[in-house]
Parts: sequence; C-alpha cells; structure tokens
Amino acid sequence: QVQLVESGGGFVQAGGSLRLSCAASGRTFSTIALGWFRQAPGKEREFVAGISWSGSMTYYADSMKGRFTISRDNAKNTVYLQMNSLNPEDTAVYYCAAGRVRNLARDYEYDSWGQGTQVTVSA
Repeated sequence: QVQLVESGGGFVQAGGSLRLSCAASGRTFSTIALGWFRQAPGKEREFVAGISWSGSMTYYADSMKGRFTISRDNAKNTVYLQMNSLNPEDTAVYYCAAGRVRNLARDYEYDSWGQGTQVTVSA
C-alpha cells in the first residue's frame, strides 16, 4: 500500500476550474494505477477518472469526459485531476486511490485511499 494525500480542493463558482493533486509515498508509485472518486452528501461514491501505471491509458466517467483531465508525474509521485467547467453537481469530497487494478473504474480493486478533499461549486 501507499499513503495518499489530496490537496487543491476549495470553493469555486460555476464555470470555474480547480486542479486537485494527490501526493503518494512509497517506492511502488510508478507501478500502480491511480484513480479519482467522489462522494456527494447522501450519495454513493462514484468513479471520476483513472490512469494506468504508465500513464498511457486514461478512463473517465461519462459526465466528466471533456471537462476533467487526469495525469500523473511519476518523478514527483503525484497524480492530478484538472477540473474545468465545474457545475454545482460536481460538489463532493474527492478521493484519490491507488492499486494494481484491472478495471480503473472499480473502487473495490483499489487498496489505498486518501482522506479526501472537499470541492464546492456554487451556482
């Protein structure tokens, strides 16, 4: 397992942008897949985006395609989530996850999770 710490959340108006970061500790970072998930109040956790260990493959939830971009910097042990054109429905706690997964969208395949960072989008 690796330890994950998210940052970059905050308050933004609709139409605005935020970039989340997730810093990882551990020497296995470059060999594991990474994902972003989110959970809004009263709702189940949902998949946002995932990226393979090499960064060559990315996958997005349909509602995030074209607005969110996931990337990773293995030299810095960090994964990013660039979020553009935010709307109030994007308000949630965003979690970073890591693991050797077969399906980037399956949360139960990840074995390491961060503590989450709050994103609030006002209308």
